Amino acid sequence: MHISLTTPALLFPAISLLLLAYTNRFFSLAALIRSLSDAEKRVSHLQLKNLRRRIVIIRRMQEAGVSSFALCVFCMILIYLGFNQTGSIVFGGSLLLLLYSLILSVVEIRISVDALNIHLKDMDNL
Repeated sequence: MHISLTTPALLFPAISLLLLAYTNRFFSLAALIRSLSDAEKRVSHLQLKNLRRRIVIIRRMQEAGVSSFALCVFCMILIYLGFNQTGSIVFGGSLLLLLYSLILSVVEIRISVDALNIHLKDMDNL
């Protein structure tokens, strides 16, 4: 398969926006954790477990997204230098990392919804 220099460049805006969204999710989760630690109310074990899982997943999402971006740049360098076959393989790796990042994003969203359900259950018990 032959790809041009512009093919991987098409991913730049998408990956950049994803990384921005992942960073926003991280900051909102960090703010939530800080507010919970400042609060005097008791936090359930399930909530803490859920928050820890989300932190790990968000970190993996960011790592996969940044790695995808780096491979995309490396792919463009290879194509620029005339190594089209290798560039195509690296571009495929970049796409796979992007897919992995998106799958992790869906997993994190599901865990986030579970956290809201735990909170609602705790509110019902009051």
